[in-house]
Amino acid sequence: MTGQVDVGVVGATGWTGRELCRLLLGHPAVGRIVPTARDTTKAFHHVHPNLQGSGLEFVDVGELVAQAADLDVVFFCTPAGEAMALAPDLLARGTRVVDLSADFRFPDPKLYQEIYAAEHTAPDLTARAVLGVTELFRERVATAPLVANPGCYVIATLLGLVPLVENGLLTPSSAVHVHAVNGTTGGGTKPKTELMHAEVFGSVLPYSLEGHRHSGELEHYLGELAGGGITVVMSTAHGPFARGILVQADVVVPPGAKADLDRDALLSLYVDRYGAGHDGEHFVLVNDVAKRGGPNAKEYGAYPRVANVVGSNHCHLGVDYDPVRGVVKVVSVIDNLVKGAAGSAVQNMNVMLGLPETEGLRMYGL
Repeated sequence: MTGQVDVGVVGATGWTGRELCRLLLGHPAVGRIVPTARDTTKAFHHVHPNLQGSGLEFVDVGELVAQAADLDVVFFCTPAGEAMALAPDLLARGTRVVDLSADFRFPDPKLYQEIYAAEHTAPDLTARAVLGVTELFRERVATAPLVANPGCYVIATLLGLVPLVENGLLTPSSAVHVHAVNGTTGGGTKPKTELMHAEVFGSVLPYSLEGHRHSGELEHYLGELAGGGITVVMSTAHGPFARGILVQADVVVPPGAKADLDRDALLSLYVDRYGAGHDGEHFVLVNDVAKRGGPNAKEYGAYPRVANVVGSNHCHLGVDYDPVRGVVKVVSVIDNLVKGAAGSAVQNMNVMLGLPETEGLRMYGL
C-alpha cells in the first residue's frame, strides 16, 4: 500500500488509546489520526500531556463514523460491548477494524456470553474475525477486514506455549498452570484506592482468582491448536510497576517425553519456532543464555525480565525443565501496553495494509 494511511481511534482517552496514538504519531505511513472521546471539551494534550504538540484533537464517535469511508483502519480501545455496536456500520463502509476489546475474540458468540455475561449484538461477525496474534495467524490477518486483538495475558501466554503444542508437549487433556503479574496500567484509568502508588508500592495485588476471564480465551485457542480440550488454571496479580507482564506457565509433559527433555532441547524447539536474532520473528526473542552453575544456582540471566521489554513491541521468552516432576517451565514477558495491546494492533494494521510488519515498531526496550 502506498500513500498515507488515515486511521481512527475510538476510545482514545485511556492508557491503551494514548499508547496507540503515540505509536501512530511515529508511524511513517500514517497521515491523519482521528481520536474520539466521550467528552470532547477537553483538549487532547490536556488528557495526554506527553503528546503535547501532536496537533491531535478529540472528536465524538458520531463524527468519526461520518468520516469512516475516508479512514483505512479504525481501532477500538473501548470496554466490552462497544465495538460490536459500531463495527458492522464501519465494515459496511469498507473500513477495516482492529478491536482491542473482547468483543470479537470468540468465533462462537455463546462463548462471549458465557464469559462476559452479556448478549453479543453482532453474532454474524464473530466467525469472520481473525485473532490478532500476528506471529500465529499472519496469513489470515493479511486478508481480514476485522481483527480481534487478544488480551495482553493471552498474547504473552500463547507465544510462550505454542512451541510446546506444536511439538506434542502440551496435548489435549493437559492442564496448564499460568501465574501472571501485570503492571498497574492493566487496571485501567478508573481510580481505585488499591492501585494508588502509596498502596501498591512494595505490594502485590492478586485478583480474579475465582477463574480469570482470559482462561476461556486460552483454553479455546490452545485447544484449537492442539486439536482437543486443554484446561488452563490462571492466577493473576498486579505488581508494583506501571507497565509490563510476567507470565510463568507450568506444563506437565506426557510421560513418554520426559526422557528426552532438558533445557537445551527446549531452547532448540523455541529457536526453531521463532528464529534467533534477526532470523525469524522480529518481535519474539528467545533468551538462550547458557546456565553454568549447578542445580538451584540463582542464575537470573537465564530468564527474561519485564524491565527489558518496557516500551517495545517485543516478547522475550525463556524456558527450563524440572526433570524430577516432568514439568516444563515457560517465562514470557511483554509490555502490556505495547505488545499486549497498541503495538500488536499496529503490527496487525501493517499486515492488513501490506506494509512492512515492523513499520513504526522498531524501537527496543527502554
